[in-house]
Amino acid sequence: MPHAGNSINRRVLSLWLPRFATERLCRPRRLGAAWRERAFVTTRTEQGRLVVVAPSAAAAAAGIAPAMPLADARALLPDLKCFDSDPAGEARDLGDFAEWCGRYTPLVATDGGDGVLLDIAGCQHLFGGERAMLDDLEQRLARIGFSARAAIADTPGAAWAAARFADPDPEGWGRIVPPGEARQAIAPLSVAGLRLPPETVDGLRQVGLHRIGDLYAVPRAPLAARFGAAVGRRLDQALGESFEPVDPRLPVPPWRMRLGFAEPIAHPDGVRGAAQRLVEALCERLGNERRGARRIEIAYYGVDGTVARAGAGTGRPVRDPGHLMRLLQEPLERVDLGFGADVVVITAPKTEPLGAAQLPLPHTVAAGAAEEEKDPAALALLVDRLAHRLGERRVVRQVRRESHIPERAAALVPPLEPEKRRAASAPPTPWPLPQPRPLRLLDRPEPIQATAVLPDQPPVMFRWRSLLHRVRRAEGPERIAPEWWHDLVAPDAETRDYYCLESAEGRRFWVFREGLYRPMPPAEKPPGWYVHGLFA
Repeated sequence: MPHAGNSINRRVLSLWLPRFATERLCRPRRLGAAWRERAFVTTRTEQGRLVVVAPSAAAAAAGIAPAMPLADARALLPDLKCFDSDPAGEARDLGDFAEWCGRYTPLVATDGGDGVLLDIAGCQHLFGGERAMLDDLEQRLARIGFSARAAIADTPGAAWAAARFADPDPEGWGRIVPPGEARQAIAPLSVAGLRLPPETVDGLRQVGLHRIGDLYAVPRAPLAARFGAAVGRRLDQALGESFEPVDPRLPVPPWRMRLGFAEPIAHPDGVRGAAQRLVEALCERLGNERRGARRIEIAYYGVDGTVARAGAGTGRPVRDPGHLMRLLQEPLERVDLGFGADVVVITAPKTEPLGAAQLPLPHTVAAGAAEEEKDPAALALLVDRLAHRLGERRVVRQVRRESHIPERAAALVPPLEPEKRRAASAPPTPWPLPQPRPLRLLDRPEPIQATAVLPDQPPVMFRWRSLLHRVRRAEGPERIAPEWWHDLVAPDAETRDYYCLESAEGRRFWVFREGLYRPMPPAEKPPGWYVHGLFA
């Protein structure tokens, strides 16, 4: 019986790229398309010698195989070119390729170093069925220069085995295992199709178990005792008796809309026009659900295997197409589609409830009131535009925190973020105002060399940033003790004595002495002086 979590309508596409390690180097921005017909290999050093990691198609046709010493490979092809293997670069490029496969479904996962898994359940009708989807994928892969084999089945395990070990489908490119027929389809395939370690595959073959179907009648207990539990687990996953998820590389947003074109678009007007249509459709859908977007992202899937993205965030939930398009104006201008894009997808990864807004009546708004007072949403729109133009981290507001430590007494938060209260029913308790604070507070206190007449008195002169300042007036101290009840306070934190100093030139500084003067062993740290701020 199928596993309870396995839907009978589930369909998985396994895409195998056997030459990905070398064909990725033949991209236009690498070696170029001319290298697709040339013989070359990637190599790495093993036990002091260079060995072949991946041969190109031409090199493989000449008899060069992975793990072959480079010297033996050059004996077959004296002019063989070699490049260093780059596992990190291959993984990055495979991730980019998997992102491009998002044109078919949002559920895309990389599969090892040479494959991609796509959960296409519910997406086939967008392409006219599974066979039409495979035909479309074949044409696009040929255009961007990747050789591949593909299969569609009910489970990732069955699709993986069929893509790598099944005979080509006479009806077209790619193998399609009809729903409910995975057991019969993978039975004649090699046991290596169960994604088992090589030593396990060799052991099964030594006892006469060459095909997956040979395992159907073998009792599980002796099989697990001799070859481990992985054999039974992989077999159950391939047959759908044990659920195996497709873990997508990126979170799947609940709000996603797709727009396809018969011909690629590349002109800026086409880029903006596609975004306009999708934004309007998304806002209409959000309005039906009484929700607003906090962030939207638009992806343009290029015909050359690339993905260009543009996005914008908002301070409050929004479903106004005009405002969202204004936020997207600059990101869309930076979109470079190269040879064009024929699929555009918009997503709203973050949404929040947004009901109908009640606008104030004209007679209730005072004459001369600001636009923000006439329409409370206008402030949110203004903040969004400023944050999008200047950067989200540059448009903030300060809120007071319950702390006497100056650098912890205020925090930077988004402009429209509501203040948190300890209890919703209790009114906020005002935090007592400290002594006057400087207009400019340094990011970090800077050490100074200070001279005082007596240890507990303010300095009469100090040197800061290589300049000597003589003190004309001083006020203080204001003593601030460490907040010992906080976990973030260092155990060696010292008491601070703050002074307001005025130099002979008229400049005013806010300095403090960290630590108290007291008899101490020579090994202990003496009190230090620091500048923490500047008064106007």
